Amino acid sequence: MQRISRRRFTDDFKAQALALAQSVGPSKAARQLDMSCKTLENWLGASRAGQALSSPSRKPVSDVESELARLRAENAMLKMEREILKKATAFFAKESK
Repeated sequence: MQRISRRRFTDDFKAQALALAQSVGPSKAARQLDMSCKTLENWLGASRAGQALSSPSRKPVSDVESELARLRAENAMLKMEREILKKATAFFAKESK
């Protein structure tokens, strides 16, 4: 069974998401940002109540860590694309015989 990792959002992303949600609505903003509508509604509720959006125990994400996460995601995408191309090549090679 594959474990699903929890997405982490920066404070800047949360602020921009809240601004978008206030302008176009939470459900439309959540679809545009590819995230859960409930998460965005929780952020809106916390913002209206004057609570901080980030937890105090959360350590800040450095530029190096965010770049590493981006590169890992890109690497996973490239591996998936390569596997698809291998399968397509094998399929067409078999079909042309």
